[in-house]
Amino acid sequence: MAAFPWHARSRNYVSESEVCKLESVPLDFGDYHPLKPITVTESKTKKMNRKGSTSSTSSSSSSSMMDPLSSVLDGTDPLSLFAAAADPVMTTATMDSTRKKRDKDDSSAVGSDFEPWSSKRGEILARYTTTEKLSINLYIGSEKGKTTTTGSAVSEKVRTRLEELDDLEEGSQKELLNLTQQDYMNRIEELNQSLKDAWSSDQKVKALKIVIQCSKLLSDTTVIQFYPSKFVLITDILDTFGKLVYERILSMCVDSRVSLPDNFSPESVNDTAKETCLNWFFKIASIRELIPRFYVEAAILKCNKFLSKTGISECLPRLTSMIRGIGDPLVAVYARAYLCRVLLTEMMERCKKLGNNALLLNSVMSAFRAEFIAARSMDFIGMIKECDESGFPKHLLFRSLGLNLALADPPENDRLQILNEAWKVITKLKNPQDYINCAEVWVEYTCRHFTEREVNTVLADVIKHMTPDRAFEDAYPQLQSIIHKVITYIYDFSLLFSVEKFLPFLDMFQKESVRVEVCKCIMESFIKHQQESTKDPVILNALLHICKTMHDSVNALTLEDEKRMLAALINGFIKMVSFGRDFEQQLSFYVEARSMFCNLEPVLVQLIHSVNQLAMETRKVMKGNHSRKTAAFVRACVAFCFITIPSLSSIFTCLNLYLHSGQVALANQCLSQADAFFKAAVSLVPEVPRMISVDGKMRPSDAFLLEFLCNFFSTLLVVPDHPEQGVLFLVRGLLNVIQDYTWEDNSDNKVRIYTNVLHLLSAMTQEAYIYHVDKVDSNDTLYGGDSKFLAEINKLCETVIAQILDHLKNLGKEETLKRQSQLALSFFNTILAHGDLRNNKLNQLSVNLWNLAQKHGFADTKTMVKTLEYIKRQSKQPEMSHFTDLALRLPLQSRT
Repeated sequence: MAAFPWHARSRNYVSESEVCKLESVPLDFGDYHPLKPITVTESKTKKMNRKGSTSSTSSSSSSSMMDPLSSVLDGTDPLSLFAAAADPVMTTATMDSTRKKRDKDDSSAVGSDFEPWSSKRGEILARYTTTEKLSINLYIGSEKGKTTTTGSAVSEKVRTRLEELDDLEEGSQKELLNLTQQDYMNRIEELNQSLKDAWSSDQKVKALKIVIQCSKLLSDTTVIQFYPSKFVLITDILDTFGKLVYERILSMCVDSRVSLPDNFSPESVNDTAKETCLNWFFKIASIRELIPRFYVEAAILKCNKFLSKTGISECLPRLTSMIRGIGDPLVAVYARAYLCRVLLTEMMERCKKLGNNALLLNSVMSAFRAEFIAARSMDFIGMIKECDESGFPKHLLFRSLGLNLALADPPENDRLQILNEAWKVITKLKNPQDYINCAEVWVEYTCRHFTEREVNTVLADVIKHMTPDRAFEDAYPQLQSIIHKVITYIYDFSLLFSVEKFLPFLDMFQKESVRVEVCKCIMESFIKHQQESTKDPVILNALLHICKTMHDSVNALTLEDEKRMLAALINGFIKMVSFGRDFEQQLSFYVEARSMFCNLEPVLVQLIHSVNQLAMETRKVMKGNHSRKTAAFVRACVAFCFITIPSLSSIFTCLNLYLHSGQVALANQCLSQADAFFKAAVSLVPEVPRMISVDGKMRPSDAFLLEFLCNFFSTLLVVPDHPEQGVLFLVRGLLNVIQDYTWEDNSDNKVRIYTNVLHLLSAMTQEAYIYHVDKVDSNDTLYGGDSKFLAEINKLCETVIAQILDHLKNLGKEETLKRQSQLALSFFNTILAHGDLRNNKLNQLSVNLWNLAQKHGFADTKTMVKTLEYIKRQSKQPEMSHFTDLALRLPLQSRT
């Protein structure tokens, strides 16, 4: 094949850059600006009555959008209109304010921090559901006419009402079967509505019948998983009934529209209200069945306030005793729960008087909101101290209290006393397991509210209790929890390591797997919270020890994911270490780290990058003008990288680090060291395997090698030739390696690499290169456009072109014609961009490549058309006039 001499066209990079710049066009926005607030113009139209229809329109500007509904309604709210039309008797200010106060009674009795029943109610209904079929029994009594006699005796009234109640229990029974959960809930809601309707229509006995009927449903535990939700639904009806009765009696106490105060006494209640209240209790007492009698009386228990100051506390023992008569334990438990719900304060006062109330106290602390418990911590401590130790251990009570205090803060003045009282009990525990279970909880309280001194005292006490007989071996989970809590609250590591007993505490983790997990937890906290770099020797020594522990746990069986995680944590630590301008100390740290973490390849990679960065920081400080001392230091950094890279197993990691480190050496005027890096990269290319593992899958390495070589070519442009190695010794060596490398049979990457080599060689022929390294003379300065130098480049170009054309010829088979077309067009574009087409042979070669690209109908027509248009545009430039003749010689052929 005839040789095609290469003639690169002369490039003026400055003028080309100016031509390629986007044209700047001045824009006149006027008043418009994209960041300016939008002004909305609102038009209001008011329509008058139809007679003499008059409309007035007003416009106003506003920077905020108006509510379209408000403008349509013209200021009138339909809900407000309905409220205004309501019965004025029912909306008097006195009754309204009274009801609002009564609604808050339950919460005010125990404090605003007590979790309201409404929030618990929703959780229970959402959690306890069922897909089983449910049944409901409806008791329907005979309807009797209501006899009204003027001046009838009280005994007659009572007899009549008792007969009505008997009707309920002796009346007919209707059972609804196969109800879904939703159907059941709908029936209960209907009963609730019937209760309200009966009450509003002054059918008080009917309302009582409905409540009794609903209460009986709580004796059925057939579908046990739905019982909690059933309890909620039925007690909603009971609550409604209790509220209606209470408000009815309260309304009878209003005299001249003056309501009773919140803390009223029974003496201020009139006789009529008291008689009505007693009447309700008598009615309920006549209910025969135990469960409805208990629930209905508990529902109106609050009404005892109208009769006696001690009425509620006097009734509680009797109601509690009634529960003992309920045979089903589940029903009995929920009955007790309802009793606690309707006036909790009195129940707690009663519990205080009992001697053995530890179990109940623990249940209260476990079930109630943490804020409620924390606010009364000293009260609970007082009750705990009075508890009998035999029934329920006190340390479990303190543990329950500590769990609450970990979630909510007690009063500030009580915090130290609370800790002292709790720790007096905890530190006396002899059983290590009991001790650590309590101490684990109270460590968080200590960390939340006290200084490192108190935390140190607690840690010392834990060490004292858990070290004898190696008790810590059975308490690793609790000890891990303590470490986690300490570093959660003390995340300033200078303070953390000032805690004297922290590192001795870590020594208790003797089991390697647990010890590594603890170390990982500490390092994660450091990386998350450490905002600034550090050189504190205490922190560095401690964390180096912790990182060394993680590194030494790696063995042949360690999973790759685990290795990556450990390496990421160690790298995070390395990045946070900075000795400022003391670069020598920084390099010494990296050297020490390399010796400590040699088994984790990602850590070594990070150290190489860090040392390269250190060299560039030195260059920045010296502004590129190294002194003898800084030049020696930079060479030491370069040497660190050069001896570390070969220890890596990933070949592409090595190649990229050789290139990167060589660039750093070149930037610091270490020319011989840079040559060494580049030679090492060239010698490593033949070792690149044809297949490599990427994300666990084997893939061809061609694409990765192509990417690396393109980057390498960009660097080689500015690398000056060595005086003892000959012209372009690195480029020649690389071309030989590429020629000898075994490429994939169906790959065209070798030709793509040769095409990029042409780009490099063309750039090398220019009088001034497109870029340089500061204070490094490249070949454009060294050779000054010497003809022998240019002749050597042209010889290399001829060799490369011959290799490309040979490959194109080999693609002449039918199955490879499409690849031939694509490569021919790519080579044509290379000649178009970098070759001097005034040379006849090069011009003819480009025409031949154009024709070859579309010879067999595989050319991309759109690309060909755009390329030809570009040639025609370029031909209008004075120095590109020869493109006019070229365009005439480039025909466009149709696919057919």
